[in-house]
Amino acid sequence: MGFIKDFINEEDGIGVVEIILILVVLIGIAVIFRETIMDIVNGAISKIKEDATPFYED
Repeated sequence: MGFIKDFINEEDGIGVVEIILILVVLIGIAVIFRETIMDIVNGAISKIKEDATPFYED
């Protein structure tokens, strides 16, 4: 009987569930805002390329 009580009171699995829920929320946010995120990333990459042009045009 003690084994069953210990099993019920054990909370080690809660951390895994919390991590999975956080990942699901982050993936959901990324899917919802994917176009905005892509615009920001593409803008940053193009700005980096513009700024680096003088270095590799030699």
